[in-house]
Amino acid sequence: MATYAIGDIQGCFPSLRKLLDKLNFDPADDQLWFAGDLVNRGPESLATLRFVKNLGKNAVTVLGNHDLHLLAIAADHKATRDKSIQAILDAEDADDLINWLRQQPLLHADKSLGYVMVHAGIYPGWKLSEAKQHAKELQTVLSSDQYIDFIHHMYGNKPGVWSDDLQGWKRLRFICNSFTRMRYCDKKGKLNLEERGKPAHKHAGSIPWFEVPWRKPIKQRILFGHWSTLGLLDRQDVYALDTGCVWGGKLTALRIDKSRPRYTSIKCPEYRKHN
Repeated sequence: MATYAIGDIQGCFPSLRKLLDKLNFDPADDQLWFAGDLVNRGPESLATLRFVKNLGKNAVTVLGNHDLHLLAIAADHKATRDKSIQAILDAEDADDLINWLRQQPLLHADKSLGYVMVHAGIYPGWKLSEAKQHAKELQTVLSSDQYIDFIHHMYGNKPGVWSDDLQGWKRLRFICNSFTRMRYCDKKGKLNLEERGKPAHKHAGSIPWFEVPWRKPIKQRILFGHWSTLGLLDRQDVYALDTGCVWGGKLTALRIDKSRPRYTSIKCPEYRKHN
């Protein structure tokens, strides 16, 4: 059995199929970990959602910011002009897909493999046990009748710094931003959610979350997506998986069940131009 972690698909289902063919993926035996952002911008978000959902126990996905945006659209809190998102809403199985999506976690960890997967990152001030606890807090709300209330409080960049004293929607918003939107922090751990470029092009004072000097150690290797301008990152403790498929980059899988992880990528057309 092989286990592969795959970066942001964003509705680029033809590329996913091409990548899985290259991997000789066996849906009866192999397992796929998806780093979030299954949908949006690419042409076939509906096919992507259906495929991942139908894999059942042979797939794990964590929620990304675009997945949460789909939930906000489905809850009538946001509008969309994205044809592939509208196709989900118009589908006969729309309710099943949306309900399935909001049951998915913000963090997935496998102690036997030694990996933990999130969409954007793990806040530098959190130990793994704390990150698991906070991810579970938000997952519990998203999978409950409270999820629409949270959706209405989800958007925003504040608070920027974590405190154990945070409560209510502010606490959940910070948790959400850390797991699904974070790229940079300052030296004190304040999130900079506006910075999106490569580390070489960052503004003074901004540090990639995984380079914060006082970051609490995570004893498992971290897999994440979200940051297409970063590209592949292989630091032995942190692995970046988003290689910009929807922008004409690549779609990448990392095999993680071997002692030495190995990347496999395929080139992608520029799907974004079709929207």
